[in-house]
Amino acid sequence: MKLLGIITARGGSKGIPRKNIKELAGKPLIAYTIEAALSSGVFNRIVLSTDDQEIAETGKRCGAEVPFVRPAELAQDDTPTLPVLQHAVKWLEDNEGYSPDYIAILQPTAPFRQARHLKESFQKLVDSKADSVVSVTEIPGHYSPYWAVTADERGLGTLFTGEPIKARIPRRQELPRPAYAHNGAIYIFRTGLLFDSEKPNFYGDKVVIYPMDAKYSVNLDQPEDWEEAEQVLKALSPKP
Repeated sequence: MKLLGIITARGGSKGIPRKNIKELAGKPLIAYTIEAALSSGVFNRIVLSTDDQEIAETGKRCGAEVPFVRPAELAQDDTPTLPVLQHAVKWLEDNEGYSPDYIAILQPTAPFRQARHLKESFQKLVDSKADSVVSVTEIPGHYSPYWAVTADERGLGTLFTGEPIKARIPRRQELPRPAYAHNGAIYIFRTGLLFDSEKPNFYGDKVVIYPMDAKYSVNLDQPEDWEEAEQVLKALSPKP
């Protein structure tokens, strides 16, 4: 089976300017993603989709392929991920006759995914025969959706489940199951989903989740996230 990793890295990031090649602990942010993908051994190809020449050159030095330049219209602030992936897959098919069975979205903003996470999640997808696998991190109990409250137009509150607040489960240990949130580190899916005739997507109907520890789930979008990432790196670094 052919698994294509697509690294999405445009040049016009706003929250953290030039973040994709900004140095984190001495190396470009994008390097963390490329190194993990290469080390995992599960990818047939690792392709960088970018509109920026400097990002392209950095990606090449780190070991990614850059066979095309992403069109400017697909590198705007409001450009969704879906057409960026469709462009990459279509370009590779039209120009190189390459058609992968699966695609992984590899966002540089999730630098702490490890090679083993990629390997294990892809194996989980194959074993489950699901349409896709997504990485998640567990939501702390005090933020559980079972405890979340919403209010109507009069300001009267109910549990998010629709039950009255007095029905709230009293203890975290009694919550019926863990709840998870996407952490942005891993999305792997069947290629055909991108070109579904009814609704192109990268999830499908059957999605298996791959839980990851919170320490590997830092996502870099704002300057304060960078400070958190530096602290996490110190904690993850082997002690002398």
